[in-house]
Amino acid sequence: MPLNIPIALTWLRIAMIPLIVGVFYLPDAWTAGWRDAAAALAFIVAAVTDWLDGWLARRWNQTSAFGAFLDPVADKLMVCAALLILLDLGRVDSLIALVIIGREITISALREWMAKIGASSSVAVNWLGKFKTAAQMVAIPCLLYWAPWRGLPIRWIGTVLIIVAAILTFWSMCWYLRMAWPQMRERATGGPQ
Repeated sequence: MPLNIPIALTWLRIAMIPLIVGVFYLPDAWTAGWRDAAAALAFIVAAVTDWLDGWLARRWNQTSAFGAFLDPVADKLMVCAALLILLDLGRVDSLIALVIIGREITISALREWMAKIGASSSVAVNWLGKFKTAAQMVAIPCLLYWAPWRGLPIRWIGTVLIIVAAILTFWSMCWYLRMAWPQMRERATGGPQ
């Protein structure tokens, strides 16, 4: 396993997940009103490391197969953990959480299978996935923070963006499945159609 700064940042993102989750299990008397802000800030720091580790890996030519595997795993763990907390707090609808988490599992399995059959380029990341990720990475800290901030309706912004993220999530899942469909059909029938 290679260890460099980009991979260390990815590991840091994974290590921050218990922090984001853990603050919601502290007694209210201990958090004195800073719980939501701390969780939102931790999520923002983790999201920034997501961008930074990829940028550094490309800039310093430190990309690796392990880093390419670990980075999306860290992202999915972080988003799924935050969604489960938000679901428990009643700040996100269960259908939205199901769509986002279900898509992550489905596309991860699809990418693994496509890689096994040598067709991973069919399900390479595209612009739709990037917009979906951006909407999620802004919506989730807004929903974690929940309170108005400097007159901005953070709760409303987060709610709208998580709905947008769920729509983009479903759309991107359909797009990836459509791209993989010829390979899936060929494997199911035993030959090209």
